[in-house]
Amino acid sequence: MSMVSVQLGARQSGPSVPTDSAGDARLADLRPGMSGQVIDIDASVEPSTARRLFDLGFAPGAEVTVLRKAPLGDPVVFQVVEYEVALRKAQAAGIRVRRTA
Repeated sequence: MSMVSVQLGARQSGPSVPTDSAGDARLADLRPGMSGQVIDIDASVEPSTARRLFDLGFAPGAEVTVLRKAPLGDPVVFQVVEYEVALRKAQAAGIRVRRTA
């Protein structure tokens, strides 16, 4: 069984990390310059979208930094792993992070 299958299977049983911590937020709520560590992808996100986000590097434990936002706030450019990814706010809202900076 692949790591992706294990992570996506864990989504069915609920989050493995408590979400009531003061440092937890949605990726879409972070401002440029802020960073966070991915906790989980919400179960409300379509499985195919969750798989794609995971493949792009938004896996639990990954460090993500908000680089810049478009003038109207959508899309947002993130640095994850060693590259930049642009996501719409709706997609970023499905990713929970723990703020690190």
